[in-house]
Amino acid sequence: MIAIDGLDVTFHVKNREIRAVQGVSFEVAAGESFGIVGESGSGKSTVLKAIAGLVPSISRRLEVDGQEAAARRSRADRRKLQFVFQDPYASLHPRKTVDDILREPLEIHRESDIDARVGRALSDVGLLPIHRYRFPHQLSGGQRQRVAIARALILAPPILLLDEPTSALDVSVQAEILNLLKRLRASYSLTSILVSHDLAVVAHLCDRIAIMQFGKLIEIVTAEQLRDGDVGADYTRKLLAASRGFTRVA
Repeated sequence: MIAIDGLDVTFHVKNREIRAVQGVSFEVAAGESFGIVGESGSGKSTVLKAIAGLVPSISRRLEVDGQEAAARRSRADRRKLQFVFQDPYASLHPRKTVDDILREPLEIHRESDIDARVGRALSDVGLLPIHRYRFPHQLSGGQRQRVAIARALILAPPILLLDEPTSALDVSVQAEILNLLKRLRASYSLTSILVSHDLAVVAHLCDRIAIMQFGKLIEIVTAEQLRDGDVGADYTRKLLAASRGFTRVA
């Protein structure tokens, strides 16, 4: 469903070149949940944005659903692939109600039966009819992220890109959103890429995980290998050790 070969992303900042992503290659099969992990600044979110066409990139191959991704994506291209951002409060228009937010993609794509589809989308993510005409500031962080997920799924895209969707939420809410994403992946037959710095999150949701450092892909492991510590790179072992927390010294 997604094929990347030799992906490079370079930013120009104050007469300086920053190679944020360097030669990244991987494939994601239809229906697979693929994870990308690494510390802050490793380039993982930039890879996701390059796939979505949100940042300019260079690659030998970048295919989405069997088609070469154009530098300027068409409306049909964007319908195949939807993005859920890290901060739901920043990604939702503060002066639009939940109803407005969910209607907008349906109206842009000239869909029919909009009222019923908005109602189903709210139900799918566990929101009630009373939430439909509220503004984002009237919702909790978890509810706002549910709205963002509903917006991403309302056009029934085959691919969902998730950029640290639980990191801005309270710990008590994170598990609810992760379980929701797991259920929606099955019910919508989604192919997904999840970016996170949390190894436990990606091991819970993903089949395979790519480890990134300094813009480069270090290795790809299965969730089972990650849980068992059966990894090949020293950097991955250090991430695993760091994820277990601090060791108390007597």
